[in-house]
Amino acid sequence: MLTLRRTENEPRIEIMPMIDVIFLLLTFFIYAMVLMVRAELLPLQLPEFASGEPATIPPAVTISIDQQGRLFLNREPITVDEVVGRLRKIKAEDPETVIFLAAEERGTVDRLPLFLELYDELAFAGLEIKLVGRPSEIGP
Repeated sequence: MLTLRRTENEPRIEIMPMIDVIFLLLTFFIYAMVLMVRAELLPLQLPEFASGEPATIPPAVTISIDQQGRLFLNREPITVDEVVGRLRKIKAEDPETVIFLAAEERGTVDRLPLFLELYDELAFAGLEIKLVGRPSEIGP
């Protein structure tokens, strides 16, 4: 009969793979923490200038369409026929007023006909409007 000779190897703990895993995890968490800080919101100590002027925000008006297809001008209900007249009055009082048009993303009714009618009325009246939305994942 043939007998096998085996040497008894004692089990060992390899430390190098464990160190690699620890450094990998450390790198991941450091990188994750760096990405959690929004760089555009960091506080800055800005210098003072003698020629400086305070920034002024232009007045704004918001036209919004809710999920049920109702139209609002600065949170006040309004009809499409009244919008142009009210906006012209507001622009006459302050020509710097910016007009924003916003609609909720999803709704219970089709709001496209209302949006197109409103956009057509505003474009025909010569009023410049800005659409409000989220930035796109892909470029323009």
